[in-house]
Amino acid sequence: MSEHPEQSGLSQGIGLLRIDHVGVAVADLDEAIEFYTRVFGMTCVHVETNEEQGVREAMMSVGPTPEGGCVQLLAPLSPDSTIAKFLGKNGPGVQQVAYTVESVEHASAVLRSRGLRLLYEEPRRGTSNSRVNFVHPKDAGGVLVELVEPAR
Repeated sequence: MSEHPEQSGLSQGIGLLRIDHVGVAVADLDEAIEFYTRVFGMTCVHVETNEEQGVREAMMSVGPTPEGGCVQLLAPLSPDSTIAKFLGKNGPGVQQVAYTVESVEHASAVLRSRGLRLLYEEPRRGTSNSRVNFVHPKDAGGVLVELVEPAR
């Protein structure tokens, strides 16, 4: 695959490292974990409740290690959570694409300078104490983009 220098500079400019995970909204987390394990042979590597984001979530390793990328299953904690609203509007399915970045503050600042809106003024706590922010889907071709800076 050929690389365009101008595109390379843009992605390096915000510190993208890799695809971190794809978030999938589900109604029942335990049922979804069982399905992804049984059908796709994925391994559940982490489960947690994130009260601030209103979700119970599980990271499902796609390959032999989580570093190969994950599918993040997201189930709502309450009917008024963002994930519950997503499920009500769209049904279960892909809700976000997340990228690992070197620094969520740096990536956010560069994206703002390029005219994109981010959902939070300051990063918030994500899975496993990572730091996260989101690019507004209307500014990213209809895709909710998550920026993830892993916990150090």
